[in-house]
Amino acid sequence: MATQTSSKRISDLIIHDHAELSDYYKQIKNAKDSETKAKWQNQFTWELARHSIAEELVVYPAMEKYLGSNGKDMADHDRKEHRRLKEALYEFQNLSPSDSRFDSTIDKLVADLDHHIREEEDDDLPTLEKALTDAESQSIANSFSRTKYFIPTRSHPSAPDRPPFETVVGLLAAPMDKLGDMFRKFPE
Repeated sequence: MATQTSSKRISDLIIHDHAELSDYYKQIKNAKDSETKAKWQNQFTWELARHSIAEELVVYPAMEKYLGSNGKDMADHDRKEHRRLKEALYEFQNLSPSDSRFDSTIDKLVADLDHHIREEEDDDLPTLEKALTDAESQSIANSFSRTKYFIPTRSHPSAPDRPPFETVVGLLAAPMDKLGDMFRKFPE
């Protein structure tokens, strides 16, 4: 695993996650039955929750460190967008595919997510990458990948969105989320 991410830049990993989320959304929308929808709903939730928190713990502090006041403004803007996304994900993760709000909730969530992704991919990531050496970007990428193993896998919108408080709350919530994941169905 370390070999795979050691040559990747942070923007590569984030863009890859974005593509996976897009694929999971398509799988949800194209599912022919509730059981398949629920499996992809769990997969979408699992990835978006982990991705968002890893960005907040690793990428946004890197923006603040390497981009100064502009980076702080970018990170604060992204944290606000994440807060809204986490609230929408929290609502979505608790819906049954048979609920009449299921499709409209995921559609709205993904529309908001797409806006956030465009901003990150068009502005934030290129700006950050310009400020980083290859080694710094790869180091941040490695940290991002490792972080995703230890953080919650469900949305907790009331949790803090800045280290160190987010880290502490995440370490407390993650085991419960992972236990719940053992009883959830995921795509094969």
